[in-house]
Amino acid sequence: MNVKATLYSIGSILLFLVLGLIHVSQGQASGGFFAFWTEVWHDDQQMNFLLHSRMPRFVIGCLAGAALAVAGMLLQTMTKNPLASASTLGIHAGAYFFVVFFTIFFPGISGASPIAVTMAGGILAALCVTFLVGKSLDPVRIALTGMIVTMLFSSFTSALQLLFQNEVSGLFLWGAGTLLQLDWGGVQFAAPWILITLVVALIVSRRFDILLLGDETAIGLGQNITLSKLLGWAIAILLAAVTVTVVGPIGFVGIIAPHLVRLMGFRMHRTMIFGNIVVGASLLIAADILVRIISQTSELPVGAMTAIVGAPWLVYLALKMSSQSRAAGNALEGKIRITRYKLFYPILAVVTLLIVMTSLSFGGTSFTKLLELPQEIMYNTFVWDIRVPRVFVSFGVGMMMAISGLLMQTVLRNPLADASVLGITSGASVFAMLFIIVFPQAPFIFVPIGALLGALITMGIVLAISARSGFQPMILLLMGIAISAVGAAIIQILLVKANVHATQALTWLAGSTYGVGWGHFIIFIIAMIIIFPIVVSLATTFEIMSFGDAVSIGLGVKTDRIRLLMIVLGVVLSAICVSIVGAISFVGLLSPHIARQLVGPKLLRLLPLTLAVGGILLLSADFLGRFVLAPKEIPAGIIVSLIGAPYLLYLLKKTNTVKSK
Repeated sequence: MNVKATLYSIGSILLFLVLGLIHVSQGQASGGFFAFWTEVWHDDQQMNFLLHSRMPRFVIGCLAGAALAVAGMLLQTMTKNPLASASTLGIHAGAYFFVVFFTIFFPGISGASPIAVTMAGGILAALCVTFLVGKSLDPVRIALTGMIVTMLFSSFTSALQLLFQNEVSGLFLWGAGTLLQLDWGGVQFAAPWILITLVVALIVSRRFDILLLGDETAIGLGQNITLSKLLGWAIAILLAAVTVTVVGPIGFVGIIAPHLVRLMGFRMHRTMIFGNIVVGASLLIAADILVRIISQTSELPVGAMTAIVGAPWLVYLALKMSSQSRAAGNALEGKIRITRYKLFYPILAVVTLLIVMTSLSFGGTSFTKLLELPQEIMYNTFVWDIRVPRVFVSFGVGMMMAISGLLMQTVLRNPLADASVLGITSGASVFAMLFIIVFPQAPFIFVPIGALLGALITMGIVLAISARSGFQPMILLLMGIAISAVGAAIIQILLVKANVHATQALTWLAGSTYGVGWGHFIIFIIAMIIIFPIVVSLATTFEIMSFGDAVSIGLGVKTDRIRLLMIVLGVVLSAICVSIVGAISFVGLLSPHIARQLVGPKLLRLLPLTLAVGGILLLSADFLGRFVLAPKEIPAGIIVSLIGAPYLLYLLKKTNTVKSK
């Protein structure tokens, strides 16, 4: 190590010791830092707290922070991606899903082999990401793929939590990441796994140094790069799995710590491992100190604090990499498979009408005969006031989500983008949750108002930070990842603090059309009357934008202004949708791509089919949610996720294959 690295190392160790002294002195029974260290040597009760409550928490925090930091460093080496970590690559989400799944259906296995369960979930998520990304090492693509895989696993986890509330009621705090320890059991379980794995990482660290030289150079030096990468992935996933097993999924430590270590001057993996152990432990202990300062009377998830602190760091990395983003994104492609439009659109209209009639006919417990439906609508108040507006609103909101997704994909030149990827849905959900949990007695009308306000504020933050880069695709995507992480952290805190209202909150977060009425339908009509003509009038300009800035500027298009307009239109539509039906993802992702593969990329030809697909998709999800477990309802957002997940996985792989060619 050079002098700079040596000095930073000494400073890091001293900081770690100070943080450790502060951390173990915290607690409800503590009179403060100086009082604790003065009294603990003479007070048996304080000493008992120190040895059997605070020290286990401190030690597990050190082990978890070290494991997450080293895992993040290895994942960044394996993927050549400075944004890689167990959380951004979906490993945490996969491990969490497996824990919830096995807790519900196979509690015996979950209790007997917890590390095997979390390891299997982490491996599955990692395999999904690596398979979908393929040989592409583009940092944004890896981060986006990891985010979408995380969304998939999180959707399945939310479905299980909603359907099996009693079985998973004890997992809320753990699911957000917590260092709470009642004894030394967690340390005794995790310490051997983590320490032995770290020793193995040190022994094989030279293999990872050679990987940094490039695959061809490594092969030339006699390196078996396949074995080296398998070792790196295995060590990283095992460290992450053990951490999830004991303290739950904790994000961003694996991103921040490796970057700080590199800034300190470390370059070789052996010294970087030691540096990450100290820095990672310090970061997690510092986050836990902040959590306990904020809430001294109740336990809050430390994972939420690491996300809130780590998100600005991710934004900093995005801005630092903005110079590489000017050429990001390609023209969206599609195939014209439908040539007989005069025949196709009447068939599509008939299919849509049949779906609408079928949905109107089902009332939660039985079907109404289609011939009796007109009479039911005319004379049955329940059908006219509840069922009819629900069907119309479902179809209309699906249309708005589809347009929003189409605009986002055009502006980002990426078929995998929509408002949920940009964090807009997450921001809207946070404000809606505040009204649901903090003000449960307030009229429900404040929930959609809060969601709309949250979406607009989130949009303002995204635009303000990304304006200097000309609203470039990479900056917007990474901003979305950061904001989504912060939003999820705040939601976890709210759920933990107000567990009484968790069921209502989870239902809204999953996305549900329950309770919508004619007032929501009027909102849809007004929004479409205002926004739809703007989209149609600028369709040609939007198509030019899809070919990139160089082509657009050459044709006289003011790219920054048009990109800003497209973003604003897409976000406003998404905000309205979230305010009406809650947080529903995937509709805006899937609808434009499905339409693009049928009629090609031209916007005027693409727009009507995108509207129809979006409406059909959400209406079908709403119908299935009412029908499958009637009279119990499954939120439409969960059904959309279950429908869209297989197709989205196929889409991710296909777009990567096309790009690599």
